[in-house]
Amino acid sequence: MKQNSDPEWFTGDFAIDLALVRNEIGHNSDVHFREFHIGGTDVCAAIIFVEGLTDRELIDKHIIKSLMMSFTGGAVSRDFITNRVLSIGEVAEEQALKSLVAKVLTGSTALLIDGLPNALVLGTTKEKSRQIEEPVSEATVRGPRLGFTETLCDNTALLRQHGENASLSFMKLQVGQRTKKELVIAYIKDIADPDLVEEVKKRIQNIKADDVPESGYVEQLIEDNYLSPFTQVQNTERPDRVFSALMDGRVAILLDGTPFALIVPVTFSMMLHSPEDYYERWLPSYLFRLLRYLAAAISLFGPSLYISFVSFHQGLIPTKLALSIMGTRDGVPFPAIIEALIMEVTIEILREAGLRLPKQIGPTIGIVGGLVIGEAAVQAGIVSPIMVIVVALTAISSFAIPQYSAGISLRLLRFPAMFSAAVFGLYGVVLFALFLCSHLVKLKSFGVPYVSPIIPDRLTNWTDFMIRMPLKKIKRRMKPISANGSTRKK
Repeated sequence: MKQNSDPEWFTGDFAIDLALVRNEIGHNSDVHFREFHIGGTDVCAAIIFVEGLTDRELIDKHIIKSLMMSFTGGAVSRDFITNRVLSIGEVAEEQALKSLVAKVLTGSTALLIDGLPNALVLGTTKEKSRQIEEPVSEATVRGPRLGFTETLCDNTALLRQHGENASLSFMKLQVGQRTKKELVIAYIKDIADPDLVEEVKKRIQNIKADDVPESGYVEQLIEDNYLSPFTQVQNTERPDRVFSALMDGRVAILLDGTPFALIVPVTFSMMLHSPEDYYERWLPSYLFRLLRYLAAAISLFGPSLYISFVSFHQGLIPTKLALSIMGTRDGVPFPAIIEALIMEVTIEILREAGLRLPKQIGPTIGIVGGLVIGEAAVQAGIVSPIMVIVVALTAISSFAIPQYSAGISLRLLRFPAMFSAAVFGLYGVVLFALFLCSHLVKLKSFGVPYVSPIIPDRLTNWTDFMIRMPLKKIKRRMKPISANGSTRKK
């Protein structure tokens, strides 16, 4: 219950309440206090706002002008002020000092009026955001050119723009212990499993962090297994990918201040799918998807297979090819594992350097550096030409993976696969693959098997798995995810 003597609550006395706010945030140079009288009366009032976060034109024309010049008399009451004087859309009442200060520091304007027991919070936030542009991290040839921005309301509006859908629901939460940020859970009410929505809400509410600056923090704090090298939460800049996931019964998480939305639950196959698969006809999409799976396999096992064959199983290589490989390795002082590590580490350094350099010179440095270093290493006899080909093919294959985070996982696992091949040969590669499969089978994302639809075996879900069947054949949503509305309506 509210106690008037408690400094945490407003007292109704204008001088005392204004002093409370001044003591709390008055030391900030960007916080402005504007005191005035309402109309021609002797009733004192004051507004408090933060410079740069509020719309000054809105404050001048619709708050100060309305209260000082448009007020024509009458009882100064809350209902009269909000319903007859203020020409502003968002008006709320606040009685707690801490809550009022938090809203002022995020762009709202506080209004204190002598005689009113509580403060009024006016929506004057000035949104600062960049223009909606094409997603940088997920390029497509065909499809929408819209990407999320750092403004939460813009991102929710982009999802609404996909079409009239009364079932599209947004649940707003706050994350961060010291710095509060708004977060939205998006889902289709009559498709998404209510238990899944509740589980997502529960995990987000259990986040204990002073500040959550980017959705990557949320991703790491809500995933099932933080020790797994595989990402269990999909991140994306594309509204069409998010909306497609919502229509499949999944849940999206949007955080204010970042253009990357999160999708849960996810499966490994989602990491190799592109929105463009559904914009093109099924035959080319079928081919491109198979090529991505092949590229993922090459990216993971390419160097390890080369090491195992060259070091242990030369008899499995055709004679002419074996002689050619041995000829190129003549004079190389290092074993295959050291040779592969030198080139792989060099490629990873060049890749990282290309990302950190300015956009104008980053790609040039990556391409030129790779060519120069590769050629110089071959001429110096440090590595063989065949190893340069293997590493180049591996790097190119990793670029074919649509999801950057999935590519990172495969790049990370490539190194233990190489060491397994160096110690046990082809048997080591097979053992590593079996260990990886056992881990994937046990891994789950919000209760959904990560390798669905292989585990559990649901043949109805294979129409949109490694292959992409014609849209007329894709009639059912993935059963472990969508509890309601499992059949797509045509």
